[in-house]
Amino acid sequence: MRLVRFLAWPILAGLAIAAVVLWREFRPLSPEPQPLSRPEILGGPATVQPFTEERVSYASAVQRAAPSVVNIYTRKLTPQQQSPLRNDPVFRRYFSQSNRPQQQRMESSLGSGVIVSSEGYILTNHHVVANADEIIVLLADGREAEAAVAGSDPETDLAVLRIALKDLSPMPIGSSSQARVGDVVLAIGNPFGLGQSVSQGIVSATGRGLGLNTFENFLQTDAAINRGNSGGALIDAYGNLIGINTAMLDETSSQGISFAIPVKTAIKVLEDIVREGHVVRGWLGVQVQQLVATAPQEGGVAPPAALIIVEVQPGSPAATSGLRSGDIVTHINGDPVLDGVHSTNLIADLKPGDSVNLRVLREQQALTISAIVGVRPAVSAAEIRAPRSGARSGPPSPP
Repeated sequence: MRLVRFLAWPILAGLAIAAVVLWREFRPLSPEPQPLSRPEILGGPATVQPFTEERVSYASAVQRAAPSVVNIYTRKLTPQQQSPLRNDPVFRRYFSQSNRPQQQRMESSLGSGVIVSSEGYILTNHHVVANADEIIVLLADGREAEAAVAGSDPETDLAVLRIALKDLSPMPIGSSSQARVGDVVLAIGNPFGLGQSVSQGIVSATGRGLGLNTFENFLQTDAAINRGNSGGALIDAYGNLIGINTAMLDETSSQGISFAIPVKTAIKVLEDIVREGHVVRGWLGVQVQQLVATAPQEGGVAPPAALIIVEVQPGSPAATSGLRSGDIVTHINGDPVLDGVHSTNLIADLKPGDSVNLRVLREQQALTISAIVGVRPAVSAAEIRAPRSGARSGPPSPP
């Protein structure tokens, strides 16, 4: 019995040691820890998945319209100013008294234009090419050509050029009448001579009249229109032309307020110049003023929703129809009068020979007077004030 007890402890100890050795030898191996990749450390995905949704881009619109936008470079010879000391008796002897021709210097300017016809017609601003001795047009494909002025209209600040090149890309024409505040627009031109550039914005307002031109119906936008963009294209999100860029609010700082001439006006000017050689506009021959808001209500008309005739030109269609000074015009062809600018544009858009019905108040009596629209007399560029902030300036003319 003693012998059994003596041998039991060594045997149990050996079995325990053997069990530990076997467990360590045959236990399941756990995977070794792997180092984390950098995206996992930063909390991002281990791999970047491709972007499957369609991106927001106007590249297709630009690709469609950009070949039609051209850079315009003009050169003009101007007399060089002589020193005021030349006529001073004290200093006159120091100047050569030879009868030399007056020295001249070359001035250059730049702008933009839009090809609107495969026959080579280009729309741009009048102030871009006014009084230029040479006009060079650089196309988007690198070709260049000398351009001739087919016609110019200072009253809208538009001009039509023509180049003799083939395989041109006319820009698709959109509808400026359907432009809405908030619509996305793109301005394409040659700002500061950097080359063709695109800026993006929205239509901020329509029907703006600023007193820059005689006839105005500007589209306002916050797309950047800088010096050199004048005459370039304002397009919609599909690449259609809806305006000709013409002015910014302040050329010394970016205010996000720029203006374009509606394409409807531009195409009308183009067609008249190509067909008639000049712009044909309707005319009545009256001078009007807005009825002041403080004027008493008369005949059911609440000021300022009316125009008062202050002058009727002798022999004009208005005089022939019987219109008089003091008449208050409330409706034109059944449409209520809004303001002088709107009414001037409305009459100018009529064709000479058309009949127009005017509803007027004369001594509190309502009358309807019919007049035959005449041809508006031509206005020269000299009768319009010099350019201001990249656009022509001038007071509105009477309808």
